[in-house]
This record gives sequence, structure tokens and C-alpha cells, in this order.
Amino acid sequence: MRRTLVPLLLLTALPLVAAVDFDHEIVPLLRKHCGECHTGDKRKGGFSMNTRSALLEGSENGVVVVPSDVAKSKLLELVASADPDVRMPPKGDGLTAAEVARMKAWIAEGAVWTNGFAFKQPAYEPPLKPRTPVLPAAQDGRAHPIDRVLDAWVKERQLPRPALADDATFLRRVHLDLVGVLPTAAENAAFLAERAPDKRAKLVKALLARDLDYADHWMAFWNDLLRNDYAGTGYIDGGRKQVTGWLYAALAENKPYDDFVRELIAPTPASEGFAKGIIWRGSVSAGARPELQFSQSISQTFLGINMKCASCHDSFIDRWKLRDAYGLAAITSNQPLELVRCDVPTGKTAVAAWPFPELGQVDPSKPRSERLQQLAALMTHPENGRLQRTIVNRLWHRLMGRGVVHPVDAMQTEPWNQDLLDVLANRLVESKYDLKAVLEFIATSQAYQARTETLTRTTDDKGYVYRGPRAKRLTAEQFVDALWRLTGTAPLKVDAAVARATAGQASLAWQAQPLWSNDKAKGALPPVGETRVFRLRFQVAEAVVKAGCVVSCDNSYELFVNGKTASKGDDWQTPQAFDLTSYLRSGENEFLLVGRNGGKAPNAAAVWLQAFLRDGQGKDTTLATNRAWEWTAAVPNAQGVLPANATWRPVAVLADGGWAKGEAKMAELLAQLSGKGIPPARASLVKSDLLQRSLGRPNREQIVSMRPNELSTLEAIDLANGQAFADLLGRGAANLLRRPWKSPDDFTQWLYVSALCRSPSAAELKVAQEILGPRLTEQGVADLLWAVCMLPEFQTIR
Repeated sequence: MRRTLVPLLLLTALPLVAAVDFDHEIVPLLRKHCGECHTGDKRKGGFSMNTRSALLEGSENGVVVVPSDVAKSKLLELVASADPDVRMPPKGDGLTAAEVARMKAWIAEGAVWTNGFAFKQPAYEPPLKPRTPVLPAAQDGRAHPIDRVLDAWVKERQLPRPALADDATFLRRVHLDLVGVLPTAAENAAFLAERAPDKRAKLVKALLARDLDYADHWMAFWNDLLRNDYAGTGYIDGGRKQVTGWLYAALAENKPYDDFVRELIAPTPASEGFAKGIIWRGSVSAGARPELQFSQSISQTFLGINMKCASCHDSFIDRWKLRDAYGLAAITSNQPLELVRCDVPTGKTAVAAWPFPELGQVDPSKPRSERLQQLAALMTHPENGRLQRTIVNRLWHRLMGRGVVHPVDAMQTEPWNQDLLDVLANRLVESKYDLKAVLEFIATSQAYQARTETLTRTTDDKGYVYRGPRAKRLTAEQFVDALWRLTGTAPLKVDAAVARATAGQASLAWQAQPLWSNDKAKGALPPVGETRVFRLRFQVAEAVVKAGCVVSCDNSYELFVNGKTASKGDDWQTPQAFDLTSYLRSGENEFLLVGRNGGKAPNAAAVWLQAFLRDGQGKDTTLATNRAWEWTAAVPNAQGVLPANATWRPVAVLADGGWAKGEAKMAELLAQLSGKGIPPARASLVKSDLLQRSLGRPNREQIVSMRPNELSTLEAIDLANGQAFADLLGRGAANLLRRPWKSPDDFTQWLYVSALCRSPSAAELKVAQEILGPRLTEQGVADLLWAVCMLPEFQTIR
């Protein structure tokens, strides 16, 4: 009895040996017949055999292999079929009867798989939760956490530590990076003269405290990322909605990033444009539906995940599947959402779901508003390190020229330095999601303040190696802003509906009085069609560097300034505002305001005009409709020339015409034009034009997280001989000639310091002298402006 029992006990204690050898029989079989479509990164029909878990997960049509259950394993049915439209693989001779038998036996035995085997090892999977790396010891007193991580990294690889950039280079770089504008010549001189050891840190803090400059600059970054603009597809017909006002206020007040994200995912009426997406007119693919756009947008913007491929089929480039994209889309959908694969309905209904259930899950049974709130809470969950890493990686890329993960929307990719990425992410959390604090953290490191890396044709051929920050091309907005600031050609108003002035900021007082007649008691109402011409002659000194004008009329008008048509309008409640500077000349000038009365019967009529002329010291002179004007019934020709026998009379100033609403709008426009206490207009706040588009500003119908860093052919052509650029240089030259330059050399010195933060070399000064000649002319100034703007040193942030 004992001799029989012991061998039986020993037998049951040992693992059973499978009749089928997975490594030597099944792997070659699968590689031969299935590998082309279903192993590695290939998952045709949503089915992968790369790993056992992928095999058991099945395809888009359901389970394919059920271990130990041959009858329910559809794979066997497909490989054994004699029907060429059904049989797998569809090409070649297919499996032999012996191979089908081996596969059947393998499944019957439980589809045993060698532990850890994969036809291709799974792609890198980034950590979800935050992690706290151990900081290396400081070297040479460089205690900043970023420097401690990077100094250890370069030392380990026996690479040289990047040397610090000089003060002038840092000054220009940090101004352009943080607030998007060049430092003035005065700011340059003051910084270079400062001797405090912490002057760079103080400058960083001071720049980030310039709230409106900060908001103006970062609007371009966020408009790209939230595909927000001031004109374009969908805005007219209501198929798209701006988030401009909400976004600008969020930047100006430095809204914490977690609140920022929550308000975009579970939006208020002011912030709902991002989640709404674009309702395209006409036929579109299923993946372009607003619900799928929501899925794609929040994944790309906040997580650096590409759900666009997965919105049509299981992704070929990473692990995201059709059901992941539709799960996010279903969260925002007001009705059941059917999964559609490559525009073919599957008959399956999407289930609202968040792709990282480790942090919790959205309840599909809740109303849409609650589902969005749940999603917003999951996205900003303290343990969602992916949100934190994605935004700090974007900021690192903007300041350093390359992401820690690169490209920045490929956050499934392994970072070149995981510790650095986590140090940045942890700083965001420690600062209570303060984006300015992260920018300050980066900009105060010696890594940021180092000289830029010198790139060659073979750089990155063998992978990225950190050797310091990389030079970045000026964005379209930075280039235009730089030229506007240098030449004083910024427009007098912006297109973005944003509040750029705070309470108590000074502006020009509204002084214009309505002229014409509305004296009903005396029966002095102008008849229908009556035309009156109003005139003011005034003197202009050469010192005027800026001038603006607001004008309106009930019912219509045309304004001539020195014989040139300057403005027209036909709605007194929509006054016109324009830059007056280019119309003025030194000496005597003339406004000729032609007003026409409309209507069907005699009615009250009035004209208004107010202008300001600003000298080089910022002092304003106001010109406005008042008793100093005169009028005539004579009508000018198309060139604004009146008959020689025109009779001029004193004007009547109207006491009350019921035009308070229109006057309030004119006063508001004047405040914008005068800019008293308001920063000059910025390119990020105006509609895109041909010049900005050729410089790389996108149309924002798609999310753009990285603009090209290379010069395009279109840009080269437009900068070489484009009319828009030439006109801007011409206007700038005319403005600059109004300033009291001591000599051409004085102008050259100012231009180089203002544009490049350095003085011209002797050779450059000689070339400038040849361009400008013995005295400044509009053509010479425009030519030197062009020459400086063409320098790579001007067009890049080094």
C-alpha cells in the first residue's frame, strides 16, 4: 500500500508537462501564419497575438481564443475554414491539417504561454502616478534641483557642462520666453549695469509679475493648444465658440492649472468652446463628430495622448483602442454613441469611461453634467501624474527648445531623463498648480541660463544628448511684436474681446461735442439728404510719434485728412477708430468731415470726432469736435477738394441729442486707442494676416502643440520681397524718422541694442553707414530695418 501511494503523491505534486511545446511548435506556427497582421505592433481587425493577454483580449468582434475550450475558440474555426473569404490567413496556403491539430491541442491544454514571452516586447508604458526622485548631490555649489539632476547626468556620460550665457543673451532670451517682447534699450542698459548677484532671479520674477504682458504672450501658446481664434471656420454660423475672454482672464490672474483644466472639461458658458469643438458643415467622418473631437482634444492637450487614430480604429502606433476613444466621447455625448470602425458601424454602444481606472471611473448612468464633473475630477486627481508631466514638459520645451519627452504630444514615449520630468511635475504640485512658478523654476536654473547648444547636421542621429538649451525661432507673434515695438506700428486696437485695463487706469477723457442740428423747438431739423462739411485746421509739430482718431455720424460720413480719405461709416452706433499717425505732416493739417443726413423725414443729425496726438515724451494733445470747427454746405469732390467759393460758417454745438449710447462706445474706443495704462496691441490678440501666416501662425482648426522650428520657403519669400512686410517696414521707417536722432550712427546704435541687445560691430556700423547715407531717409531706415530683421540673430532666441 505504501509503495503504491508514494509515487502517486509525488506525481500530483509536480506540474503537468504540456503535450504541445509552445516555444518550438506554436511560436513558429503563429509567426509564420499570423505574424504579418497580428504580432508586434500589428493588430489588424483589432486583434493582437503579441502577448497572451492580447491574445485573450480578442478582436473588435469579440473573443477569439478561450483557453481549454476548443468549441468557443473562434480562431480554430477561422484557420480550419475551407471558405477563402473566411479562412485565416487570407493569403497563402493557410495552415496544414497537422498545424491546425497542433493549435487545437494547444488551446485544449489551456493555451499555455511561456512567462514573459512576446513576439515584440511591449512599448514603454509611462508611470501614471507621481514619483519623487532622489536628487543627486550638488556640484560646485549648483544647488538648484534642475541643475543637480542635469549636472549628474552629464557627469555620468563624461560630457562637458554647458557654460553660462552672457547677461545680454540671457536678457533677450528671458524677455522673449516669458513675456514675448524685446527689452527696451533702457532696460538693456539698466540690466547690464546692475551688479547684484541675484539680478537674473530678480528679473525673472519681475517679468512674470507683468500680468498683462504675460497674458498677451501666452495667449498664442494656449490659442494653438485649445484651437481658439478670433475668426475662422464655424465662428459665424455658431458651429464653434471662442474661449477668448475666459482664457485671457485665466492667464492674467494666473488661474491654478488644475482649476484651468476642470473649467475646460466641465465648462462654464465662457469656457465651453474648447469642449464643444467644431461642428463641421457637410459630410464628415465619424471621427470628426464633436463627441470624438472632445475625446481627441482633452487627450492630446492634457495627457499628450493621440486618440485620433483610435477614433477610427485601434491605434497602430500605441496601445489606445477604439473603445478608449469612444469611452471618453461617450462621457460628453447626450445620446447613446455607436462605435464606428473606419466609418463602418459596429452595432456596439460606447460605454462612458476614463482610460486610467486605477484612479477611479466615470459612472455611465449619471447625467452628462455629472459625468463631465467626474471626468474633470479624475483628470486633475492628485495621483494623475500624467497631467502634471504633460504640461511641465510643454513648458520645458517652450523654454529649452526640446521636450524631456519629445515630441510633446507623444507622452507614451520614454523621456530622456525621467527624474528631470518628475522634478518639474512635483514643482507644479508643490506650487499648487501655479504655471508661473514652474516657469520661474526653469528660468532660474543655470541649465536654462546656459549657452545654447551648437547643432550640426548629424545632431540627434544617434538619439538626443543634452548639451544645453536649443535656439528657438521667433514665433510669428514674437517677430511681429518685435517689429511693432521697434517701429511704433502696433495697431491701436485688438480683435480679441479681452479686458486689458484694470479699474482706475487713466485714459483720455471724452471731449467731443456733437455738431449739426437737432433744435426741434426752432424747426431746425436737417432735411433728408442734407450734406454738411465740417473743417478743422491745426498745427502738428515734428515730435508727434503716435496719433489716433475716433469718428462717427448720424447718419453717414466720410473723413478726409490732408486730402486723403481716412475713414467712412454709416452707423452712428458703430463708430470707427483708426491710426492717424501716417496721415499727419509737420506744419498745418486739416480735417474735412463730410456728414450726410438720412431717414425718411427731417430728423436730428450730428457728427463727432476726437483725436489725440502723442509726442516723444508721451504727452497727448486732444483734438475734438467743438466750437473751434466751421462748416459749409459746399460738397467736396472725391479727392476732398471743395469749390473755391465755399462759404464757411460757425458751427452749432448740440446740447442733447439722445446719442448717449453711441458716445459711450466712442469713448471706449478712444480709451483703447490712447492706450493710457494699457500695453500696446500684441500680435497674439489680432486676427491672423498674410504675414503672420507665412511666419508660421496656424489656422487653429486643429490643435497645434509645436510649431516648425525651420524656415519655410514661403517665409523666406515673404521676408525677402513680400508686400505686407515691405509695407510694415515703410510705416515703421516713417514713424522712426519722427524721433529726434542725433545722427545716423545714433539711430544704428539704438536699433542694434533694441533688436539684438548689443552694439553694432565696427563692420556692421560701416555697412549701416553705407545703407543710411549722410542723413536719415525713409528708404534708408527701412533698408536697415530689413537688414537687421534678416539676421538669424534677430529671428532666433539664443
